[in-house]
Amino acid sequence: MRRTRLAVAALTAAAAALLTTGAAGADVSRTATRPSEGTAQLAPGFTHGKVSVTGGTLHYVRGGSGPALVLLHGWPQTWQMWEKVMPTLAREHTVIAFDLPGLGDSSIPSGGYDKATAAKRIHEAVVKLGLKQVGIIGHDLGALVAYPYARDFPGEVSRIAVVETPLAGFGLEDLYGISWHFRFNMSPAPIPETIMDNDDVRTYLGMMFGFSHQPGAINAEPYFQAYADPARRTAGYEYYRAFAADAENNKAGAGTKLTAPVLAVGGQYSFGEGVAGSFRQVATDVRPAVAPDAGHFVPEENPAFLGQCANLFFGAKGTVPPAGLEGCAA
Repeated sequence: MRRTRLAVAALTAAAAALLTTGAAGADVSRTATRPSEGTAQLAPGFTHGKVSVTGGTLHYVRGGSGPALVLLHGWPQTWQMWEKVMPTLAREHTVIAFDLPGLGDSSIPSGGYDKATAAKRIHEAVVKLGLKQVGIIGHDLGALVAYPYARDFPGEVSRIAVVETPLAGFGLEDLYGISWHFRFNMSPAPIPETIMDNDDVRTYLGMMFGFSHQPGAINAEPYFQAYADPARRTAGYEYYRAFAADAENNKAGAGTKLTAPVLAVGGQYSFGEGVAGSFRQVATDVRPAVAPDAGHFVPEENPAFLGQCANLFFGAKGTVPPAGLEGCAA
């Protein structure tokens, strides 16, 4: 059932790309660059910041107050994928949305795109920001980083939420034959770098955003701009090229399962409860939640559900969840 649903999504994506992007790739350079310093164009109290880590600097947007909640984005996106969710989360948490190393406005490291190393860099940033314990929400690629973070720093992670991906070594490989972008991005340099040029960004990424139930809910322009730089595209490919190493690392570390609770969120029209099935192989307490009316890009397609669900899961124990959010209880 899951494989069929994703295959249909892949066909929908290709059609959406043709209908919505056309041959407009050259227009990427005309997209206005958003500020990466000072006050964030998000909601009152949110600001941009940068912190030095091994291999460079990480850009983040921070706001709110209360227990810390780290947000890690997926590919092909940046911290901005969380914009609709962050104000809701900030009512009860200090929210820090990072650009992953090499992506967005973070600097581009020369290596270390395996997810365990990326997690160490995020952890280094968190410590330098003075945060001792955090919750983590990761979408797609960000969820693949959230797992080794929680595994390698167990005393510093209260709980994690993983959105819309199985884990490398525990189901991610099953997707390689469903969407060609996996093998394309994983191809050794300079194959994708040579094939994909600046004029193709809008068409290629537009196809990726077709993996959604509500394409109109996604503001793709900032992402077209973010990946207009060939070096940023290479950084994205490097995260995919590291999947085999990630799988080996995950399998080697799965002997001791996570004890921190894991909220596994899948879109109704994408993974559904399949995310939970993957993470049950590496964690002892996994709670499935299905985001209604959403495909792969849950934070943008149904931010109300994700914001409410996350506030419940990362909130006080004993809170009675409303109907439809039972799986999100702390």
